[in-house]
Amino acid sequence: AVSRRRRSPQRCYTGYMPATRDLVRLDACGDPADLIVRFLNTLDVEAGTDAIDTLDGWASWLSAQGLQGCFGPQDASALERARELRGDLRALASGRQHAQGRQVDIQVSLTVDGQLELSASTAAGLLAAAAATVAIQERIDRVKICPADDCRWAFYDTSRNRSRQWCSMKVCGNRAKARAHRRRSAPV
Repeated sequence: AVSRRRRSPQRCYTGYMPATRDLVRLDACGDPADLIVRFLNTLDVEAGTDAIDTLDGWASWLSAQGLQGCFGPQDASALERARELRGDLRALASGRQHAQGRQVDIQVSLTVDGQLELSASTAAGLLAAAAATVAIQERIDRVKICPADDCRWAFYDTSRNRSRQWCSMKVCGNRAKARAHRRRSAPV
């Protein structure tokens, strides 16, 4: 005999949320991991530049990603949220623990075919949705920051065993190997 457990109506899902017109769907941006890497690389440590240090730079970056006009005019608080999110994601990608938690508005929907769909009404929300998607797909550990102090470039690790360390073996990896060789071969 099968017995049915009674469910508390307060703990049960009661229905679907109506679609909101002012949300931007994440699938409009291609692979979310690529979007996250491009976002992290708005800070260029080697060149000493920050592509989103001003509102114009932030609007310009959004435009380059095909997101111009999707979120309306950007203001100083939207830029600040984006920069804070970038700092959190860079800390995560470089393997540092980052205690600061941030709330970002994301809408989660269930599609007809049973897939999750993330969307957001703000640019920072869309970027957080991209990071959440990559985390759900268990690929967030593939988004890394080059450990070279003069580089710190973000990249996506495509190696089979997820062991890639440098953004480029030809540049940063070669420099690190040459330094290690010089240390080992130096007279004591």
